[in-house]
Order: sequence, then C-alpha cells, then structure tokens
Amino acid sequence: MFTRLFKNYHEIPVIKLSGVIGGSGTLRSGLNLTNINKIIEKAFSNKKIPAVSLIINSPGGSPTQSSLIASKIRKMADKNKIKVYAFVEDIAASGGYWLACAADEIYIDKNSIVGSIGVISPGFGFVQMLKKIGIERRVYTSGKNKSFLDPFKSVKKEDIKRIKNLQDQIHQNFIDHVKKNRSKKIKSADKDIYNGNFWIGVKAVELGLADGIGHIEDILKNKFGEKTKIKIIEQKKSFLQRKLSSYSNRSLINTYEIIDAIEEKSYWTRFGL
Repeated sequence: MFTRLFKNYHEIPVIKLSGVIGGSGTLRSGLNLTNINKIIEKAFSNKKIPAVSLIINSPGGSPTQSSLIASKIRKMADKNKIKVYAFVEDIAASGGYWLACAADEIYIDKNSIVGSIGVISPGFGFVQMLKKIGIERRVYTSGKNKSFLDPFKSVKKEDIKRIKNLQDQIHQNFIDHVKKNRSKKIKSADKDIYNGNFWIGVKAVELGLADGIGHIEDILKNKFGEKTKIKIIEQKKSFLQRKLSSYSNRSLINTYEIIDAIEEKSYWTRFGL
C-alpha cells in the first residue's frame, strides 16, 4: 500500500495537446473539449499527485475551444489544488499559447515558437472567377446580414467593420486571459506583446512569455526528485475509430485525408513550419 502511494506520488500525468484546435477532418478528431474532456478529468483524478503536465504543440485554431480547454484545465487544477506545468514542443502560438497560459509555469525548447496573441480570419474571394467563367450566383435571404462575408460577392465595408469588431472582442478576451495568468511575469509593454507577433526560445523567456528553457523530464525530476516518471494520459479509441484506421479502410479515406492535411498544414506554415 505505502509502496504504491509512494510510486504514484512520483508519477506525473501528462496531457498531450497537439494539432489544430477545433479543427476536425472527415475521419479524424480535432483538438476540442469534447474529445479531450475525459483525458483532463482522468489526469486530475488522483488527488495525491503533485502536478499535472501539458505537452503543447499547436499553431492555434478556434478561440472558443482554446478557452474551453484552458478553463477546464484551470478549473480542475484549482479544485484539486494541483500545479500545472506546460512544456512547448515546436510551437504554442495563438490558441496554442492560450492553452499554455492555463499552466502555472511554461517551459520551452530554445527553438520553440510562442506568442501570436491576436486573431485572424482568413478567407478567399471568388467574384472575378465567377465573372470570368460566366456563372451568375443567386442567393435569397431573410435578414440583410445572412450573406455576411459571402466569398462569391464583392466585400462590403460594413462587413469588414463588423468582422473587425468581432476580432477586437476576441482579441481582448485573449489578452485578458494572458494577463490573468502571466501579468506579473510579462516584462514588456502591451503594444509589444499583444500585437500578434511571436518569438523563439530565449527571447520569449526574456519577455516573460515563458518561465524557462527546459524539457519535461529534466524539469519534473528537478522539481520532484530523480524517481519522477511521466505518464501520458490517453483516451481509448472507439470501435468505429479502430475500424476506420485499419488497413482495409485506407483506400476509402485517402482523398479525405489529403484535403484535411492541406487544411491543417496552412495553420503551421504561417509560422514557417
């Protein structure tokens, strides 16, 4: 009994937060609260553990899902009085950094990218293409704003003003979240930190966006002793997920996977990855 308790004390649960937040392809799950809620609860289920760790590798995505996941982690940590440590791999930018700020301390590699505290709404316009190929598009709505930012119609000034207003509100929510969790650590003016820029390694630490350079095993052993081990908390795949990932079904999903991969890659390439 005592041996098991001693062992558990040195076994730190680790939650992996990897990929585009909120993004979900046809046959794969994106990083959202629905998919990761049970993992978070399982990680915090043993109240005798000294900490829970997060391994983060995300270029961002949905601000709502970023907020939901971060809030869930923070709620469980406060409820159980357990410290949370975040470890960034390649990147924790935009929504990825939102997740990192749910931790009490953030550690990065000297090559990790962090920051990008801002909001972006990318899109395309196909007006000239329709004219060139001679297609007339017809849209009927009830409510003058139902065709808001229609990519097949010329952009309207009022639409731009409206989307900018929405972005500003989300951006402020992001800023408030970072300030709430790291206000005493950030060492630069708001205009230099909250402008959407991002930084690497030592510079990010100097600015207060991270607490230090270090890797998960080294940091945790330094804090809790050499016998400390990490335990990745994973969720078992459902029967359907196992069947869809089997070799016999690969030919059915290759086309969808290519589309998903292109969409997801666009998030990473914004940071040169």
